[in-house]
Amino acid sequence: MRIKICLYLLTLTSFLLGHSLTAQNRASLSGTVSDEFGKLPGARIAVEGTNIQTTTNIDGYYSLNLEEGSYVVTASFIMYQSKSVSVTIQVGEALVSDFILETGLSADEPVSLGTRSKPQSSLETTVPIEIITPEQISSSSHFELSEILHYLSPSFHSTNQTISDGTDHIDPATLRGLGPDQVLVLINGKRRHTSSMLNVNGTIGRGSVGTDFNAIPVASIDYIEILRDGATSQYGSDAIAGVINIVLKNQTDVIHLDSRLKTNIEGDGTTSYFSGNFGFKVGNTGYINITGEFRDRKATNRAGNYTGYVYSQDEAEDAALIEQNNFFAQTGYNDKQVMEIGSAAVRNSAISFNGELLMFKKANLYFFGGRNSREGASAGFYRFPYEKDRVVDELFPNGFSPKIITNIQDNALTIGLKGQKNDWDLDFSHSIGNNSIDFTVSNSNNASLGIRSPKTFKSGGYLYKLNTTNLDIDKEFDFLGGLNVAFGGELRVEGYEIISGEEDSYINGGNTYIDENGAEQPRLIGAQVFPGIQPSDELVRIRSNASGYIDLELKPSEPFLFKAAYRFESNNDFGESSVWKVSGRYLLNNNISFRSSYSTGFRAPSLHQVYFQKISTQYFDGDISQVGTFNHESSLITDVFKVNPLTPERSKHFSLGWSSKFKNKYTFAFDYYNINIKDRIILSGGFSLGYEPQLAPYDVSTAQFFVNAIDSNTNGFEASFMYQDKLGSGLFNGQISTNFTKTKVTNVNEDSVENVDINTLFDREERSRVESSTPNFKINSFFQYEIHNFKFNLVGTYFGSLIYLHPDDGDPNNWQLNEYTGRVETRDQTFSPKFITDFAISYRFAKFLEATAGCNNIFNVYPDKHTHSSNTDNGSFTYSRRVQQFGVNGANCFVQILLRL
Repeated sequence: MRIKICLYLLTLTSFLLGHSLTAQNRASLSGTVSDEFGKLPGARIAVEGTNIQTTTNIDGYYSLNLEEGSYVVTASFIMYQSKSVSVTIQVGEALVSDFILETGLSADEPVSLGTRSKPQSSLETTVPIEIITPEQISSSSHFELSEILHYLSPSFHSTNQTISDGTDHIDPATLRGLGPDQVLVLINGKRRHTSSMLNVNGTIGRGSVGTDFNAIPVASIDYIEILRDGATSQYGSDAIAGVINIVLKNQTDVIHLDSRLKTNIEGDGTTSYFSGNFGFKVGNTGYINITGEFRDRKATNRAGNYTGYVYSQDEAEDAALIEQNNFFAQTGYNDKQVMEIGSAAVRNSAISFNGELLMFKKANLYFFGGRNSREGASAGFYRFPYEKDRVVDELFPNGFSPKIITNIQDNALTIGLKGQKNDWDLDFSHSIGNNSIDFTVSNSNNASLGIRSPKTFKSGGYLYKLNTTNLDIDKEFDFLGGLNVAFGGELRVEGYEIISGEEDSYINGGNTYIDENGAEQPRLIGAQVFPGIQPSDELVRIRSNASGYIDLELKPSEPFLFKAAYRFESNNDFGESSVWKVSGRYLLNNNISFRSSYSTGFRAPSLHQVYFQKISTQYFDGDISQVGTFNHESSLITDVFKVNPLTPERSKHFSLGWSSKFKNKYTFAFDYYNINIKDRIILSGGFSLGYEPQLAPYDVSTAQFFVNAIDSNTNGFEASFMYQDKLGSGLFNGQISTNFTKTKVTNVNEDSVENVDINTLFDREERSRVESSTPNFKINSFFQYEIHNFKFNLVGTYFGSLIYLHPDDGDPNNWQLNEYTGRVETRDQTFSPKFITDFAISYRFAKFLEATAGCNNIFNVYPDKHTHSSNTDNGSFTYSRRVQQFGVNGANCFVQILLRL
């Protein structure tokens, strides 16, 4: 509340100050910014050496109030070459200066990521940095940020998950095939908090926690920078695979209203999207930009027809009862489906803001943040009447399809002050972020309560908080070709909370049933699909981290650039760490550069990995288990399994590449990378056999835990080719980029745990999840042609193969009968490469109105189907839920209406 009050007072003060300063201006500069095809709304006009800036309105018009004097004024627009002019203006004069910009390439765009000095283009940087441009974002036919990046960046991977509890509603995202927790996300250069949701089911990123990309409104984003290199020494823990910096809009003169509607050709998954973005000028230097966004996505279902038992394990009796009770007409699904397998239903509402205000002559106040609210709904495995241990007949005589409903809240605020003092640039900021998820289970029962069981349960939830304070200081010295010295510090305070559910969601009611042998058996405890979090698992934990860094950039002569960075961190949980990085670049000429880097890095275990503890219901090969994930405060972990305490992951990085530009039309870049990670943290396999007495007090049949268990090596290369030129009367843009990557587990640390079997600790499936659960390559292409009032977009994505390894099938004795072939075969499967094509056409009816229609996956391509009948769970899983290239939605068509006012 104090921060909010402070922000309101500072905003009001700066607003009045801005108007006061404006009143003193005695001359004006105005004009238009355009290219050869027309006016450019949203172009930036800045007066060099001052904080004075503005953006053009819908007509490409700008206006500035100035004191008399001489100025250098620069007009810029992303993907265009900037242009500067010198002007001298007298008292009372109204000077007009128009700018005509020439189209440029993303390789020419200055980026601030990866440097503490002035922004540099990708031709000048020492490491590869990819830019996702405003045009690519606004022209994308996808509605969520993770999905947009999935189809635009070859190193980025994120798809909707299914039948995986809360992970159905927060998509894990990876970079270069590493974990979701090994990529750092920044907003306007400041660290973004992660999700409170830990992935514990059998999906990509199992055992990790990442950033919820879809909590960031797409309409608020100007452009995105992706640094594809280790950067822990520059930005701190987590930046092993790289850094993604999301830059928010600062435009003030155009109102954007965007409405879209999309539906799958199968008739499901309908998505509605509405957004608005606008801004206000504050004086000559300040702005406030505000975004509102709403998305409503209905569920997709690609389940196959169920072929297993329903009422009885006697086939004849079961068939008679299915017909008698008209079972499949009562499941709520089509045909003989009994599950909902595909993208979950989510309803997302968000608001965000970004602003900067003049406080003093050489200091600006900046602030940004927002709030996102999401409601998700997904289904679990069907509970059948014959499963007496989990179904209360009196409540659900035909069984039930349990639902998981989530309420996810995400909040963020950053406020800072940047300016100059004694020729040093200073930036002081504080960021607050939190993410919470609450679980509700409906259409279910706690079988141990019998007929007393409710059908809806509040099962508890999780909360994660992050407070980050930064101080960054830098100065450029006139030494040799230029020396930039930067140093600073960061203080982070994290909080993690596990919140218990209501009593009925976890209690053991003691109800029993009679099995087929006439013996009395206990029923399963807790709400089916997501047992409530128990009070014994409830906790609040806090930790702090302090760090300092120094960053040097030296140009000994014009073609050379050398960078060195060192960082020291002290963590109250894991002690002290120091990492460093050196990198260099050599300009062969103005159009060709070579670059290389070597660095060390680390990632501290997340609070979630250290303290998460929960009993969950998990299915595998048709069998249900009550699985307990135990943290390192549990005596079961420290005394029975004797697991070593978690320690930070350590990494070493090497990269070598080159980039080039020819004739201001073509760019090409190629980079090789090699990443070695030691002591990677994994979520172990499930331990059950031989541990029954130790697990019995916890009412679970299986135990799992987090451990520093493996070392890995990741190497590969990334390449990109871009072309831009006039074609006939229009403008053509083309881009093809690719990432080939291979990760190999080089060592399983047998000393990490004393009393367990290594093959259970890290089985074949977990190995394949690390090595081959994301495509071994991805090729992205983006083509756009604008002519007159038309715009055509064609996006193609070629996904490499995936490999699933069944945990037991390394031994041929465990292979099972494949009903599809009639042979005993392995359940391992390689999923072949697939090509996805998206197409859209836009028409501008007027300068304020544009309409778009298109289709994603126009050839209705799906992943390979399961080839072994045992992987389908009695026919329900036509497609894999363990590994995915692009989801199972199939083709979908959309329309869009965009207003620019």
